Amino acid sequence: MRALGIDLGTKRIGVARANSEGTVATPFEVVARSGDRARDHRAIAVLAEETGAVALVVGLPLSLDGSVGAAAASAQAEAAELAEATGLPVELWDERLTTVSADRDLMALEMGARARRRVVDKVAASVMLQAWLDHRRRAPAPEDER
Repeated sequence: MRALGIDLGTKRIGVARANSEGTVATPFEVVARSGDRARDHRAIAVLAEETGAVALVVGLPLSLDGSVGAAAASAQAEAAELAEATGLPVELWDERLTTVSADRDLMALEMGARARRRVVDKVAASVMLQAWLDHRRRAPAPEDER
């Protein structure tokens, strides 16, 4: 399944893509926030069309205790707007600590702070999307749930 992972940040939106088999997520693009959400969503719609994405997986920044705080509520609202703007189904997925994980991985590669800032959002999106893909592969098929 070709899907895009979306990490909604306040300054940048990280985008990752899944391969056509839906098994591997890779960092893809960073969309700089323009100050116009509709414009940002159109940019994501273009990326979805270019990649043949059939779904968007939007990171849900739950609080560490799993509750829905202000950031998660904002992500839920923006995910609904993205669904409308792109015409694609949108699934929310827990993204707790994905940016921390991505930043640590990039530091391990001895990337400087400036270089990390340019890519951390799309790497975080790929960490989140990979978790979603792995979950889908492990989940029983609907006919197996009888």
